Amino acid sequence: MQNIKTHPFVKNQIKSKQRVADHGEVFTPDWIVNDMLDLVKQETERIDSRFLEPACGNGNFLVEILRRKLTVVNQRYGKNQIEYERYAVIAISSIYGIDLLQDNVEEARKRLYDIFDERYTKKFKSNCKEDCKKSVAFILQRNILRGDALTLLSDKNRPIVFSEWSTVNGSMIKRRDFTLDNLLKAEASKVPGGLFEEFYDSDPAFLPKPIKEYPLTHYLKLAEHD
Repeated sequence: MQNIKTHPFVKNQIKSKQRVADHGEVFTPDWIVNDMLDLVKQETERIDSRFLEPACGNGNFLVEILRRKLTVVNQRYGKNQIEYERYAVIAISSIYGIDLLQDNVEEARKRLYDIFDERYTKKFKSNCKEDCKKSVAFILQRNILRGDALTLLSDKNRPIVFSEWSTVNGSMIKRRDFTLDNLLKAEASKVPGGLFEEFYDSDPAFLPKPIKEYPLTHYLKLAEHD
């Protein structure tokens, strides 16, 4: 019998047999990730389409979604740095993940940041703005969280809270924080649109209410207040 760590199908898909035993942790291979995302290809290429991975591991699904979104950003807005930055921030702000293990959370954040940073730096070189990079890092701190998607609780045994990032007048961002529990209740009420959808023109059974709202902030200044 071939050792599980060297079997070609699972090679690089586990960190240790102990983690598999303790947490059932097995990472999805890239080819499966791409095949699954191709089933919703149109959504993965919508810059502002929101995705939540409730057991994100180190981010295999999330990084591929971001790659696809940033490819669209570059195709549409690559000739204008300000437009590229705005839409890259929107793309990153649309990606959410939860995992039980802190090292996975940190690795997923880093992988997502590195994809953005590599493409942004390659494209604009010395013209890159540190404030833009700080905003991206800040969003990832809020969007990729440690917690349990089954109990809806964070590692501190408190409700999982996600931030909604909405663009207003181009460069301004409105942040509102919601508990995941409330968002799922809204989803269960079968309101069209999914996570964080605006409901004002409909008559849903349940309206999620933010637990906190923040003043409008320029997309380059998101890291300056929390």
